[in-house]
Amino acid sequence: MDSYAQGETTPALLDETIGDNLARTVASYADREALVERVSGRRWTWAELQADVDALARGLIGAGIRKGDRVGIWGPNSAEWTLVQLASAKVGAILVNVNPAYRTHEFSYVANQSGMRLLVAATSFKASDYRAMIEETRVDTRALERVVHLDDEASWAGLLADGEQVSADQLAERAASLEPGDPINIQYTSGTTGFPKGATLSHRNILNNGYLVGEICGYTEADRVCIPVPFYHCFGMVMGNLACTTHGATMVIPAPGFDPALTLAAVAEERCTSLYGVPTMFIAEWALPDLDTYDLSSVRTGIMAGSPCPEEMMKKLIAAGVDEMTICYGMTETSPVSTQTRTDDSLERKVGTVGRVCPHLEVKIVDPVSGDTVPRGEAGEFCTRGYSVMLGYWDEPEKTREAIDGDGWMHTGDLGVMDDDGYVRITGRIKDMVIRGGENIYPREIEEFLYTHPDVEDVQVVGVPDEKYGEELCAWLRMRPGSEPLDADGVRAFATGRLAHYKIPRYVIVVDEFPMTVTGKVRKVEMREVSTARLGLD
Repeated sequence: MDSYAQGETTPALLDETIGDNLARTVASYADREALVERVSGRRWTWAELQADVDALARGLIGAGIRKGDRVGIWGPNSAEWTLVQLASAKVGAILVNVNPAYRTHEFSYVANQSGMRLLVAATSFKASDYRAMIEETRVDTRALERVVHLDDEASWAGLLADGEQVSADQLAERAASLEPGDPINIQYTSGTTGFPKGATLSHRNILNNGYLVGEICGYTEADRVCIPVPFYHCFGMVMGNLACTTHGATMVIPAPGFDPALTLAAVAEERCTSLYGVPTMFIAEWALPDLDTYDLSSVRTGIMAGSPCPEEMMKKLIAAGVDEMTICYGMTETSPVSTQTRTDDSLERKVGTVGRVCPHLEVKIVDPVSGDTVPRGEAGEFCTRGYSVMLGYWDEPEKTREAIDGDGWMHTGDLGVMDDDGYVRITGRIKDMVIRGGENIYPREIEEFLYTHPDVEDVQVVGVPDEKYGEELCAWLRMRPGSEPLDADGVRAFATGRLAHYKIPRYVIVVDEFPMTVTGKVRKVEMREVSTARLGLD
């Protein structure tokens, strides 16, 4: 077991709400730049950001949103996304993050499971027609009373108008009724039972995680953080936005979705000191043919997470002067970061480990069967305990008890090894989770969906290697007698519009039977090996 120590000065935990913390930052840095949205060219100082957050918070109160009500947000990164995040926290609403890639099947589930009363959504983005999908599911989304489109001027103005009769005193009274331990956020993670689970997080959970991650990066009010990672995920809204709001650092939104050229242009022109991304993002940025035309000399640090960093990529970052890049590991249920490399760690530690435990947390490696802590250097399940562990899965107490034991330890399902210095290496996954480009995918959810195809008798989904995304999905199908075999195009046609694009299997193998153990369990390990060989992905 390891806890944060090792001679480092431990910052105190923040015992306040997100709204109160924001007010402190505004009081200290009112005239400094807080937020930049590159696509629109809009900019906010901290004082201006506070004014817009307060106006939106009054609008939510005027719209009838009470403390504890669920407010959904569905769309790509934007300044309005950040405003909704901060305003909902200020009024004690629970923000439900909806993955922008979700389709009707997934959206209607999370809207109903969370009991979402109000939804703030984009009208459309790329292949996602959010307005049409919302209309298509309105009959099924029972609790949803109102939809506000953040990029529809009249719709957005209508929500703000609702707050014109709400006084500053009323807003202050609401804010004063909130506690740091109150639930403030629900983030859906893919579940092994076929449906996502809503990890419920408090002010204390995410405010402190953002703050302490920023402390390890060495943030001050002089930092400018480029955030191309999605806000719907903890990477964007916690490690990005809240790391900035707790330090007075500037949030820079390069584009609604990831674009390598727009990201580096934002870094160069805004003189960003920190850059975020999963490894595939950095690889795409450094592969640009005109890379040398971007002045990246301002960047000193950043965060890479989601999957291991290739050594060659880290060497390129260091050669470019980004020698304080950190690697983070965690999960949505832990707000999310549990371990992080330090800015002065060696190349070997940055590419071979996920760092060591973060402040105010404990981590241990246990035998998955006995639960006993294993010696340093031996593999076991990674567990963590402390302020970051979620309140629980929304309205699913049994699943919460399966994940968090009686002593408060979160069992991640990941296999890891801890060395004598407390650095952790993730070596595998107990569960069958597939990580595709930083997105966690549980095959069971995809299997449950494909079972609904009328010609599919049985299905198993496994991960196979992929050069670009790390892993891709391969579906093994047993067809009903007399039906035509499905291929990858057929599966894609069936799933498009109903499943997020990254959950649609790239490969399909039709078989008569699955490899089984003598006890009747499907041998997914063998299926992965056979798939890899048959598809030539060795």
